[in-house]
Parts: sequence; C-alpha cells; structure tokens
Amino acid sequence: MVGFFAALTGAVAIVALFYFTAWAKDPAPAIKVDTTPIVRDARAVTSFAPVVKKAAPSVVNIYSTHIVRVRLDPFFRRFFGDPSDQSGGSQREVTRREESLGSGIIISPDGYILTANHVVDGMDEIKVAVPNNKQEFTAKVVGTDPPTDVAVLKIDATGLPAVTLGNSDQLEVGDVVLAIGDPFDVGESVTMGIVSALGRNGRNIGMPDSGYSLQDFIQTDAAINPGNSGGALVDAGGRLIGINTMIESSSEGNEGIGFAVPINRARNVMERLISGGKVTRGYLGIHWQDLNADLAQQLNLSSQSGVLVDDVMTNGPAGKAGIKSGDVIVAFNGKEVGDGHSLQLVVADSAPGSNATVKLIRNKAQKTVSFNLGELPASITQN
Repeated sequence: MVGFFAALTGAVAIVALFYFTAWAKDPAPAIKVDTTPIVRDARAVTSFAPVVKKAAPSVVNIYSTHIVRVRLDPFFRRFFGDPSDQSGGSQREVTRREESLGSGIIISPDGYILTANHVVDGMDEIKVAVPNNKQEFTAKVVGTDPPTDVAVLKIDATGLPAVTLGNSDQLEVGDVVLAIGDPFDVGESVTMGIVSALGRNGRNIGMPDSGYSLQDFIQTDAAINPGNSGGALVDAGGRLIGINTMIESSSEGNEGIGFAVPINRARNVMERLISGGKVTRGYLGIHWQDLNADLAQQLNLSSQSGVLVDDVMTNGPAGKAGIKSGDVIVAFNGKEVGDGHSLQLVVADSAPGSNATVKLIRNKAQKTVSFNLGELPASITQN
C-alpha cells in the first residue's frame, strides 16, 4: 500500500521551506464556530441534502500552475530555434506549464481559504473558482505549514459563503462524515462515510527535509480521490471538522482509506499564519523513545504510557530545568502523555516562551518540573 496526495498534479511537488510566508500580518478574519456536540441517538436518515446545501457553497476549486524552465543543449536548437544559427554557443531556455488541481474551503466572508499545503506548494500561479457565484479569483498565499500540510490563501472578495467550523476533538469513531471536493475535475461531488479512526500518523506524505511531521489525521472511508485534496470533511451538522489531504491506495483510486487534518489543528495553524505569517512551535530540547513492555519492566513502571527521555540537550529548555536522561515523562501541562507522538503534538501546539509543567517519573518517584519552552528550530526532528 502506498500513500499519495489526493491533489491531481503533473509533477512532483517541490518541498517547501519549513516556514514560508508571502503575506504581511493581517487582521483576524470573522470565523463562524459551532462546538455543540452532535446528536448520536440512532435514528433513520433519508437524506443528507440539507447538510450538503449548508456546507457545499463554501468549497472551492483550486487550479495551480508551476512554470518549469529548462535550458536546452545546443544540439537541440535545430528543433526549437533557427536552424541557420551556427553559433552553437549559448543554450536556449524553454518553459512548460505544469498544472495541479485541488480544493479549498472558504472560512471567512472576506476571502480567507483553507487548503492542503501540497495543493499550492511550489506553484507560481493559483486560481480559485467559487462555484456558488461562478467567479474565478487569483489567490495570494498567506502562509503554509508543511508539517501539518495546511495552507491559507486569500482572494479579493467579500460576502462569500463561509463554512461553520466544528470541534474535531468531539469526534468519535463511527460518526457520519461527508467529503466535499472536486475529484478528477468532474465537478463538485459529495461522498459519505464514517470516521474510521482518529489520531493516525506516519503516513507517506511530503514533508520538509528535516522529516518533522505533525500528523494527527482523521481516517475515513468517505471516498476521497485525486482533486479532493484541500476539500471539506464535514459532520452530520454540516460543520467543517477536517481538511481532506490524502488517501492510502495501491491503485491511485479510492479504496476506503482517506485522511483529513482535524480542523482544531488546522485552525490553530491558520490563526498563527494569518496573525504572524508563520508558525512557531514550542521546544523541549530532548530526544525520546516510546516505552514497550521490556522497558516498562526494566524501569519498574506500572504501564507503558509515557515517553522515555533518551538524551537531553545541555543548553535546551528541558536540560536547564533539570530533566535528565532516563526520566519518563507522563504528563505535559496537565495532559497525559501516551507516547512520543502525543508529546510532540502537545509541545508543538504550545507557544515558544510559554510556561510548561512536566510530570515525570525518576527512580520510581514522581516529580514535577516547570520551565519556559524554547522555540523549535527548523532543523530539529524531535522536541
């Protein structure tokens, strides 16, 4: 099984810089949020048409173009230039256009749009088509965040049909979801499924050279195909709870295993991109490994929940606070730490300079350490 981007593209995406911005600081957009829990009582449903009518107008098509410039060997000038030119000196440059198709979601009436980073990564021109009013706009990149595969665009428009954001932390496996996008450029389509799993990570999706990734995907069996990337995953109330980003497939078609970025994580990234043009993340300054049965037994631990500190950066925030190699971190800012990935996510969501309270086990005794987080450098692969 191989994972691949759901965006339809004619070339391998160019890896983005860890933090990228092409937009100055903007005022916060007006975003609609509804965190009311959905009703899970079993009842017959004959149509999701009202849900689609509520959410679909907020989903847009994104057409991206990348200009590739190639310098030709003098030998080939006879095919592309003047055959009488016998200079044989300089090489000629030719260009070709490589196009990519994806989807996006309007999150404010004044033109802010959420999409997947790989839909716009490395592109020279981005067009946004709004099906609701049949208009097309040139989009500017507010900012991108490759570790979460989230990007924010801005178009010059007002009065757009903005989606209502839900609360992805309230999702449960088995909840009904709808995927809305433009697969294979056939036009806006809606598919239905359920939440198959939560907290998926380790998928084969393009990341920065450092390999640093903050995957925390919603898995769904709602059909997601090439062109759906950046589109909406909505709950039974029509609220946005995820951004469709990729599928797992052996045939490059839907096989019932799709992934979406939870909206709570995407919103966190979006707000930081809009307010500051980039995303900065908290940093502990440790290397860790997950616990297994053997390690838990050797350390006399009652469970395998927690993270074993392998190494501590001497001048890092954790090292200065007294955290040592061999410590087992079991909670961060009051949240239990199940494994290294969960620790990485909660630290990354914290602002540099903010206070961190770490509960750990050292020599069978519990200890609490408080200190200020550092800022994650672009080259770091762990927290």
